[in-house]
Amino acid sequence: MDWEEYEKKCDEIRKENKRYLDIFAEEIKGLSSKTVRAHLDNADFYINEYLLREGPLSMKEGITGIDDFLGYFFIRKCMWSTPSTIKSNAASIKKFYKCMMEHGLVQKEEYNDLCFTIKENMEQWQKDCAAYNDPDADDPFDIW
Repeated sequence: MDWEEYEKKCDEIRKENKRYLDIFAEEIKGLSSKTVRAHLDNADFYINEYLLREGPLSMKEGITGIDDFLGYFFIRKCMWSTPSTIKSNAASIKKFYKCMMEHGLVQKEEYNDLCFTIKENMEQWQKDCAAYNDPDADDPFDIW
């Protein structure tokens, strides 16, 4: 795929993603404005930044990418990553995909797999993030 095709595909996906984020915003509108903004920002970053860099991938394709996102990309590429922000991003993404499932946009099995991946890996992601952010600790991603 050349650059023009990539940009065109990203534009198409962004349009779809706006609709998904609007659905999500409507679903969570009863929460505090600060919480709504945090969930929307986290979901938006995942589907409009990370997934587009990775493919570009659609929201539907991205439901399987959470391990790489929270276990590697977010820790290494996002200066604001902490064990706490990993947990809050996971909560937002989980809430987002639950909404998408409830609206028939992703399958229940895919959502259950997402939840399982988050549950099984959260502790390790947080440990890796803490180590990565500690200048005195060994880099958990240094394979040499």
